[in-house]
Amino acid sequence: MQSLAKGANAPLPAGPVAVRVRAAAPVDISALLLTAAGSVRSDDDFVFYNQPSAAGVRYREDGVDVDPAAVEAAIEKVTVTASLDGRGPANFGALGGLRMDVEVAGAPVVSFEPDGLSTETALLCVEIYRRGDQWKVRAVGQGYSAGLGGIAKDFGISVADDTPEPTPPPAPAAAPAAAPAAPAAVAPSQPAAAPAASGGKLDLSKGKVSLAKRQTVSLTKGAGTPPLRRVRMGLGWDPASHGRNVDLDASAIVIGARGKKVDSVWFMSQNACKGAIGHSGDNLTGHGGGDDEMISVDLEKLPPDVMAIVFTVNSFQGQKFTDVRSAYCRLVDIDTETELVRFDITESAPRTGVVMSVLKRNGAVWEMTAIGEFEDGRTVRSMYKVAERIVGGLGPGW
Repeated sequence: MQSLAKGANAPLPAGPVAVRVRAAAPVDISALLLTAAGSVRSDDDFVFYNQPSAAGVRYREDGVDVDPAAVEAAIEKVTVTASLDGRGPANFGALGGLRMDVEVAGAPVVSFEPDGLSTETALLCVEIYRRGDQWKVRAVGQGYSAGLGGIAKDFGISVADDTPEPTPPPAPAAAPAAAPAAPAAVAPSQPAAAPAASGGKLDLSKGKVSLAKRQTVSLTKGAGTPPLRRVRMGLGWDPASHGRNVDLDASAIVIGARGKKVDSVWFMSQNACKGAIGHSGDNLTGHGGGDDEMISVDLEKLPPDVMAIVFTVNSFQGQKFTDVRSAYCRLVDIDTETELVRFDITESAPRTGVVMSVLKRNGAVWEMTAIGEFEDGRTVRSMYKVAERIVGGLGPGW
């Protein structure tokens, strides 16, 4: 078997190609199907655990299988990537034991051991590419410190909607002085402002709170108690049918001062607001006890224009929430590992997304509102407008 140096290439014999990535700790594998322009045609050209196959390319936990004879003619290159999910080593420099082996029809052909890696959290491993009628392999070894999201953006995958917020219009000219108000006795009566949540507002002065749908809790513990600094939203679920895996994805959508989405975290982009919000990584089955996915928020490090964080769960593969039971979210004080708030969803709907809860500012205080509204959306991107609508509907003071 030939050992390739970084940047070197070798011809491949005819037959199905197996790329296997080995490391001292688990890594997430994916593949990009690239045209001659060096980009994907759509998100369908991204193969990974949530989308495990495309024409001629199939995902495996330890690598990627490529059948050159079945790859579409428009695809010039299949690039295999590896990324860290945040639960193991912090970067590839600390990983160790990283090696790629390429086999054709079960026979070893080449190996590649990248070197010189340090702070990178994602890596272009090798590429299987066409040269006329010949297929070849190239050792790449290019690292990305921005994680898998950085790779995805570079090759045309829609990781997030980065459209900037519109510039606010100029302030209007001063209006002429208003006429004197009508006397109070004859002024028409006005309805009282609606409460921020229909279930009333609670606080943490008596300990842990269990919320009902649309109920709000102020995240204060009483006079003399230090404010919360760091919290973690744990989200969990179980398959409704015994033995059947349900792959759901927890995400957080950051809403700015104008009521519009300004950032998000999800399994492909696991940090937001310069690291103030972080995602634990993807859970593929929903089996097991405890939280399936977690999103941490450093409240003190959030930019002052962040007004709300909306937590959602989506089914990338299109499984409906009628296939899920025991869905919940819970807020934990990271500094004390104390559960503060819990919301259990007691209903389901044949839809692919749900808005679980909202953390929002109310002056100097943060509040959590239980939502539990089902929507149609397989990724967090499809929930941006929904999140904006829900936050806008929470009333004054959010």
